[in-house]
Amino acid sequence: MSRKQIDLNCDLGESFGVYKMGHDEEVIQLVSSINVACGFHGGDPDVMDKTVAMAKEFNVGVGAHPSYPDRLGFGRWNMDIPQETLTNIIIYQIGALDAFCQKHNVKLQHVKPHGNLNNMADKSETIASSIVEAVHALNPELPIFVKPHSELERVAVEKEQPVVLELFADRSYQNDLSLVPRTEHGAVITEPEVAADQVLRMVLDEQITTISGDEIDISGETICVHGDTPTAVHMIKVIKEKLAANQIEVRFDK
Repeated sequence: MSRKQIDLNCDLGESFGVYKMGHDEEVIQLVSSINVACGFHGGDPDVMDKTVAMAKEFNVGVGAHPSYPDRLGFGRWNMDIPQETLTNIIIYQIGALDAFCQKHNVKLQHVKPHGNLNNMADKSETIASSIVEAVHALNPELPIFVKPHSELERVAVEKEQPVVLELFADRSYQNDLSLVPRTEHGAVITEPEVAADQVLRMVLDEQITTISGDEIDISGETICVHGDTPTAVHMIKVIKEKLAANQIEVRFDK
């Protein structure tokens, strides 16, 4: 089944201090939504401020991108944090980003957990509950980007927190629709044409070829390209070209 529109999102604002990550100034002009790091895996107050200001300039939706407190591992290490503490860590980060949204008169559009906070919420009800409880405490109507068939999706739906199903352009999938761990060969797709073809199959045919070669049904409302993928800028351009050629508009509509 084809569709006429899809959201295209990217993780931005992950630079901090003197350390630069990604190509934010180029990417933000190509996507319809961004997920802004909140200081725990990347980002800092100056970067958050600048990123939200750019989003307003280019009319791009802004989401909070909370993570584990893990700068050293870029939020991609597993952590064991008490549930109440994890909930408060997430509230803290969303609140920080929302403050900059208020400064620039920008509405906070969504929340997308980063890295292994997101990945562990695929299977862990406890971690998924921390994320949902944090978002719900701040805004019961704020959507969470979730992977299809994840615990995070199930818990959010159970607690009546809005969700947006997210698919990934530059990552390989396992048969349970979780992402192939980055430590495994073939987990990250860097070839723009390959990523764009994967996006078209997901959007037009609602199918994905998994790392094991199986064909699995999948559907979603937003597509992610990671900002730290080396070919991210070119990849997004190729994806948009192929979507446009199939009369699919890139925009957020929830």
